Amino acid sequence: MPCNIVVGGFFGDEGKGKIIAYIVKKDNINLAARGGVGPNAGHTFNLNGQTFKVRMLPSAAFNVKTTLAIGAGVLVNPKILLNEISSFNAQDRTFVDRNCGIIKEEHVMQDSTEGFLKDKIGTTGTGTGPANSDRALRKLSLAKDCLEIKDYLGEVSSMIHSNLDKKNSVLLEGTQGTYLSLYHGGYPFVTSKDVTASSVCADVGIGPKSINEVLVVFKSYITRVGGGPLENELERVESQKRGWLEYGSVTGRERRSSPFNIELAKRSIRLNGATSFALTKLDVLYPECAGVKDYSKLTPSAKKFVEEIEAELGLKAELIGTGADVDSVIDQRS
Repeated sequence: MPCNIVVGGFFGDEGKGKIIAYIVKKDNINLAARGGVGPNAGHTFNLNGQTFKVRMLPSAAFNVKTTLAIGAGVLVNPKILLNEISSFNAQDRTFVDRNCGIIKEEHVMQDSTEGFLKDKIGTTGTGTGPANSDRALRKLSLAKDCLEIKDYLGEVSSMIHSNLDKKNSVLLEGTQGTYLSLYHGGYPFVTSKDVTASSVCADVGIGPKSINEVLVVFKSYITRVGGGPLENELERVESQKRGWLEYGSVTGRERRSSPFNIELAKRSIRLNGATSFALTKLDVLYPECAGVKDYSKLTPSAKKFVEEIEAELGLKAELIGTGADVDSVIDQRS
């Protein structure tokens, strides 16, 4: 069974939560492990008429058969984590790596009041930047010292390798998007660490040779929250007219938008070593395709849009989102 990674290809908000939830439901994944930054990223998915949001647990939380793990590179806010564990009844299947960093109230306060981070960069105010700064200075508290979550501690790297040895399926989940990477994004308008596929491997403690597939998720248009450059950015009125006006899942802030950028997509494919990609919200560009699950039933214009991207990237759109519901997906995986 495979060990696959799912990461965002643009600036976050690409619909990773929906794609991951679909894969978990369809393939009944044994273990889902979250890499990335921390609770500054929210993943949303709609299932059976309900909307679910997670900021700490993997987007596989809804599947009672899936073991949930949070890798050592992820920052944990105990209050948010415990609330999500309770919401999903995941007490018996959640494991937090002993070396995860712990976000404290002082980090949240610093993130919310520090002028440069709050006013210029436009951070989420969740404490992740200051906490990662403390980790670099070797003074951040770790999960193994946090009594609040002592019942959920584990060795996530060992868990992943044990599952792979047993031929169980493993799905690794990244957060944010490629161009919010501290190293590869539009610095300084970035998050506080790298968020590409390579970093997700490091976060959960697995080497690149153990990875079978890297799926990069793109939205059919681009959105981003906070400051920083956005090529061909639309005016708010035009964004609203096109149905592209959205709001961040963590902060509720308005997202800026622009058309799909093929050059950004190409670079993202290279940076992540992608083997395939997913394309979400095709129904927003082509409303007549809403809910379609068969590629042959897409309109000619929608097919042209997808196939031009495939040709430019040299990869197949294995999953295409055609609606908010988890099951509104065209699955072209072989």
